[in-house]
Amino acid sequence: MSAKGNAPIIIKKKKVVGGDGHHGGAWKVAYADFVTAMMAFFLLMWLLNATTEKQRKGIADYFNPTIPINRVSGGGDGTFGGDSVFTEETLAQNGTGASTSTSTITDSSPSDISSESDAKSALESQGFAKIEELLSAYSGESMAADDALRHIVTRVTDEGLIIELFDLPDEPLFSRGEITPEPITELLVSMMARVFSVVKNDIAITGFVRSEPLVVVDNPVWDLSTQRADKIRILLEESGITPKRIQRVTGYADRKAAVRNPMAVRNNRVEIILLRNNFRKN
Repeated sequence: MSAKGNAPIIIKKKKVVGGDGHHGGAWKVAYADFVTAMMAFFLLMWLLNATTEKQRKGIADYFNPTIPINRVSGGGDGTFGGDSVFTEETLAQNGTGASTSTSTITDSSPSDISSESDAKSALESQGFAKIEELLSAYSGESMAADDALRHIVTRVTDEGLIIELFDLPDEPLFSRGEITPEPITELLVSMMARVFSVVKNDIAITGFVRSEPLVVVDNPVWDLSTQRADKIRILLEESGITPKRIQRVTGYADRKAAVRNPMAVRNNRVEIILLRNNFRKN
C-alpha cells in the first residue's frame, strides 16, 4: 500500500468558553450608563433653552442645600463653580442680574410678568388656606360654633375663595320667604368678619334661593335672593368689615341650583367671595 493510504487521522478539540464570565454583561451596564448620561445631558440642554432666568434660578435654589442662609443664589462656589449670576462683587461671567439693591431697570418681559403674577397668585392661595384653617379652628370652641360650621362649605376658584352659607332642613338661615336672619346667621357672619380681618381682599356677595313649588305671577325669587345677599352685606359691615371692601352684591334667584332638585332647601344659600386681585373690579 502507498504512504498516502496510511495517513494518520488528526482530531482537533475546540474548547468553548461560555459568555457568562466576569465580562459577559458588563457592556450592557456601560451602555445603560451611557444612555442615562446622554438623557441627562439632553434634558439639561432643553431646560437651558426652554426656561427663563428666574426659572433657572428657582431650579438652582431647589438643589442648593444652603438656600435658607444664602442671600443670593448662583452657579457655584470657587474657580470651577463659576461666578454667581447675582453677584455684586465681581462681574458675572455666565449671566446677568443682581439683587434689587443695585439691579438695572429694564423692560419686563412677558415671562417675568407671568412669574410675578404666579407669585401673587400663590400668596393669595396661601391667604385663602389660612382663612379655611381659621374657620376650622372654630370647631370645638362651643356647641353653637360647631352647629354653625354645619352650614359652611368652602372652595377655591379662579375668582377667589368662596365661602358658602346654606340652609339645613332643620335650621334655615333666614325666616321662610323673608330676609330676617336667624340667630345662626348672625353668628356665622360674625365669625366671617373676624376671619376676614386677617386679609385685605375685596368681597363679593351672591344670593340664591330655591324654586317655588307653584308658579305665581309675581315670583319673589329675584328680589328675595338679592335682598338676602344685601342683608349679609349689612351684617358684615356691622361686624367691622370696611364698606369699601364690598365690591358686588347680586342675586341669582333660583337659576343656579346647588343640587338636582330645584326645590330643595339646600338651594337657599349665600356665597361670600374673597376676590383675587385680578377680579377686584370685575
